[in-house]
Amino acid sequence: MQFTETKLKGAFIIDLEIKADDRGFFARTFCAKEFEQYGLKPVVAQCNLSFNHKAGTLRGMHFQTPPACETKLVRCTRGAVYDVIIDLRPDSPTYLQHIGVELSADNRRALYVPELFAHGYQTLTDDAEVVYQVTEFYTPGCEGGIRYSDPAVGIEWPLPVSVISDKDASWKLLEAVPV
Repeated sequence: MQFTETKLKGAFIIDLEIKADDRGFFARTFCAKEFEQYGLKPVVAQCNLSFNHKAGTLRGMHFQTPPACETKLVRCTRGAVYDVIIDLRPDSPTYLQHIGVELSADNRRALYVPELFAHGYQTLTDDAEVVYQVTEFYTPGCEGGIRYSDPAVGIEWPLPVSVISDKDASWKLLEAVPV
């Protein structure tokens, strides 16, 4: 695997090192030892799968607070998504900054999302599928979110939002979110 740290300290784009032959290819998608070498949490408590019917579907911006903070390893296994993370660590030099990266079945790229980052994505294709490996169990009492369209963050989504849950559409603006 090739680890590239983003401008948000602790957040990495992970590309595969593909070993190809006449049959196709082989690549490692997760290795606890390699994650530890970069100071990343190699723990997996849950694996989640999200399927989305329509391009423009938006899911996010989600996070979990203490004592159930979680890291995520996110990969798109079918179609393509625009994946966004926001640094919510108050002591971070990149506090409230965000990045977006395209994850797709074609580029086979993953995004490592550290604790106390909000995370969400918008589907770029119909029938997009996303797999998450997370370090903590889903804990409803520790769940939080930020509105995807918060002007204080200024995320530029690539498509108009065509589908969003009522819950995600009604997250509060950042100024009202205790992190």
